[in-house]
Amino acid sequence: MTQTIGFIGLGNMGLPMAKNLLKEGFAVRGFDLSDEARNGLEVAGGSAFTSVAEAVTNVDAVVTMLPNGAIVKNVYLGKEGILASIDEKTLLIDSSTIDVQSARDVIAAADERNIQMIDAPVSGGVGGAAAGTLAFMVGGKKEAFTRAEAILAPMAGKIVHAGGPGNGQAAKICNNMLLAITMIGTGEAFNLGRALGVEDQVLYDIMSNASGQSWSLTSYCPVPGPVPTSPANNAYQPGFATDLMLKDLGLAVEAIETAGTETPLGKHSHDLYKAMAADGNGGVDFSGMISYLADQQS
Repeated sequence: MTQTIGFIGLGNMGLPMAKNLLKEGFAVRGFDLSDEARNGLEVAGGSAFTSVAEAVTNVDAVVTMLPNGAIVKNVYLGKEGILASIDEKTLLIDSSTIDVQSARDVIAAADERNIQMIDAPVSGGVGGAAAGTLAFMVGGKKEAFTRAEAILAPMAGKIVHAGGPGNGQAAKICNNMLLAITMIGTGEAFNLGRALGVEDQVLYDIMSNASGQSWSLTSYCPVPGPVPTSPANNAYQPGFATDLMLKDLGLAVEAIETAGTETPLGKHSHDLYKAMAADGNGGVDFSGMISYLADQQS
């Protein structure tokens, strides 16, 4: 029997995710504020609606991909939101990247109504969303996670249960803080190599087979040439925009302060990406940090 999914948020990430569900035989009822996004879903074979309540009526599960915690809380908890429009059998999956406490608050509200819900933020960017190779970091009860796996599978390359409610968001924040740190370090290494007369390809060949190896180097290299699919080969068109990285680092800083943890490199990464965005580079891929750093020295 075909499962029906309500999909709220059909932006750069949400629409290709919804399309992958359609390709695997799910029926998709979607909502987005954008007429263009709704039309995109209909062209792909889904059904688009002009309100959240309509889109989540008589569905087996709801997937949300929304910009921030305030919007997530409003969409789920509002008078005509998701929780007010579904019954107990509906599984809820929030794939937005938001603060841990908001995720836990919404899941707690769902739990009060005996509705199963997970937080399931993703890594992999727009390319991963289109290819169906996103990494899902999932927080929530094991039973809800087990129910969600078959729905996540068409959109995923990897699905990991990170623990209880909010732990998916916690894992995502930690991952992206590390990504920001390693990309800054990778850019600094190439800038230093250039200043010392080492060619980019030569330095890549050495570092990619030595202790400096990282995903930021071998999968998303910030210099043109060594990794043809990296944004460096396309004038740093995102990819994963600096504004999005800054958003995630802002969530990390908030979590750092709440947890009382010392992460000096995480905080410094936030400051650097904040300065890069303020310099007019918010729409540039975050790996363009290499150029921003070089410009500061000239």
